[in-house]
Amino acid sequence: MAGPAHRNFNIPFRLVFTRRISFTTSSSSSSGREALDAPPLIHSRRVVVTGLGMVTPLGCGVDTIWKRLIQGDCGIRALSPQDLRMNSFDRETQLHSYEQLTSKVAAVVPCGTNPGDFNEDLWLNSKEHRSIARFIGYALCAADEALKDAKWLPTDQEEKEKTGVSIGGGTGSISDVLDAAQMICEKRIRRLSPFFIPRILINMASGHVSMKYGFQGPNHAAVTACATGAHSIGDAARMVQFGDSDVMVAGGTESSIDALSIAGFCRSRALTTKYNSAPQEASRPFDCARDGFVIGEGSGVLVLEELEHAKKRNAKIYAELRGYGMSGDAYHITQPHMNGRGAILAMTRALRQSGLHPEQVDYVNAHATSTPLGDTVEANAIKSIFSDHATSGALALSSTKGAVGHLLGAAGAVEAIFAILAIHHGVAPLTLNLTKPDPLFTDAYMPLTCSKDMKIRAALSNSFGFGGTNASLLFSSSP
Repeated sequence: MAGPAHRNFNIPFRLVFTRRISFTTSSSSSSGREALDAPPLIHSRRVVVTGLGMVTPLGCGVDTIWKRLIQGDCGIRALSPQDLRMNSFDRETQLHSYEQLTSKVAAVVPCGTNPGDFNEDLWLNSKEHRSIARFIGYALCAADEALKDAKWLPTDQEEKEKTGVSIGGGTGSISDVLDAAQMICEKRIRRLSPFFIPRILINMASGHVSMKYGFQGPNHAAVTACATGAHSIGDAARMVQFGDSDVMVAGGTESSIDALSIAGFCRSRALTTKYNSAPQEASRPFDCARDGFVIGEGSGVLVLEELEHAKKRNAKIYAELRGYGMSGDAYHITQPHMNGRGAILAMTRALRQSGLHPEQVDYVNAHATSTPLGDTVEANAIKSIFSDHATSGALALSSTKGAVGHLLGAAGAVEAIFAILAIHHGVAPLTLNLTKPDPLFTDAYMPLTCSKDMKIRAALSNSFGFGGTNASLLFSSSP
């Protein structure tokens, strides 16, 4: 792979549109009308991260989750019939559905009132929130933490107009769809909730966050399967770069622990089935014994901000978002191309946009979900991009899905936060359950099996989704 044109780590990427378009036609020329002036040149602005918020199977709150991740805790447990959220069905149907599932492990967000738990009474059951679905509640909770962390709760009208939201999801509220279908079967459709549609629309997570805080900037929701979180963050960064906003609340959210979602993934043979009796060993990225991913849920939200705006208000800066690469495999609905061309394109484009050389990247948070094909293809793609830098052992590599499972539409956002925290704290997190690495790993090219204290100047986070959609985010230490 050809390296970027320059290798100075401190030089920011500048995106400038210089193409000028004339709308002159023969009729306008003959009538003597002048052509319209060219649109103004748009100079890219630098984007930094000033706030973080998370809800994951390791708990609720960035500090709690990061501590548990680094020390090797696991948020995966056995699935129970109650986890399937089939409250409108009789007990016999619930138990029968549970027995039919081939995968009986899941990465469930811990709920309760203890520190580090997701408080359902606060985010789902209060009078204010009864009309929202669980995936929206997770996003509201994560966004609240991120905004408080950034100390950005504007009251000025102009500031609200320059603050936007970009929070996507993978599937929305499938449990609400299942309950509605049951009403049809029981001929009770007239009892369908008037909030049914607003509960299932994926963009309502972004909508509720914007309404809660009065943010009137861009209101956006990407839906790109398991790349959703990364695309939502990357798209938000572009909005800041192009001047559509000064601040963006960006990330992904998912609530996928329900009977229909799990059954669907079971039928597609995507989920692990070998570790039902040993849940905490079930998600094992890059390991020879991997047999599928563990379905998970949660939310990750970042506050992205234009650099000068952040500096002007003395904001804490975690990192700079320097590169955002996208690609499509154009190959298969669920499988990556064997040569990893989509992953290679996404990573290459993120590097090129960042102005960094591959050797300047110190850590990669891999998408690696614990599927036999996907992990192999990505590992080979990373080796292709980083070459000697990877095989020398200088590049730290891990997949955090061993600890939190696969959070689908929230995965890219949560893992982007892990990459940012790796830079901020100088620690690369481990890969859980890696006992017999895939034979493709040789010599010093090996995923971390213990968290590693190290200086991390730049970190790459990969996210790939069904339909062949790929996204890579490249973060660097704060400017």
